Amino acid sequence: MKCSTLFHGVFATAISVSLLGQVLARQGTKMDPNAKTMTIEGAVRDLACPVQNPAGTATSFSLKCTLDCVRHGSPIIILTKDGFIYFPISADMPDSGQRAKMMPFVGKYVQVTGAVFERKGTRAIAITQIKELKNVHLDTSAD
Repeated sequence: MKCSTLFHGVFATAISVSLLGQVLARQGTKMDPNAKTMTIEGAVRDLACPVQNPAGTATSFSLKCTLDCVRHGSPIIILTKDGFIYFPISADMPDSGQRAKMMPFVGKYVQVTGAVFERKGTRAIAITQIKELKNVHLDTSAD
């Protein structure tokens, strides 16, 4: 009888954690708890180069230019293969800077998950998970 009770308790806990995980995955941010959570992939870059140089893509760009621009204060963005730009933001209000968290990923191709926001064509993501995708070939010697 005790094993059966233990089994039911473990089973109920597992179900609760499973359901809670689904609820937490949809929580969004404090300002917008219903924000849609998405996973996107792209290059962590400076804003200026891909905006001013349409030839630069998520997989073909000048790493030297990207690093120089970021060092001089250009905003850090994620550029997807289909050309969308996402600004990394925090899930908190007031917003906190994400620059220090993003610096190790500049010039790398990443997969990020988080609450996504769009307003009049501008996109932002409150990153909850980020990892480098080392199997994506990057041409970082492009002009």
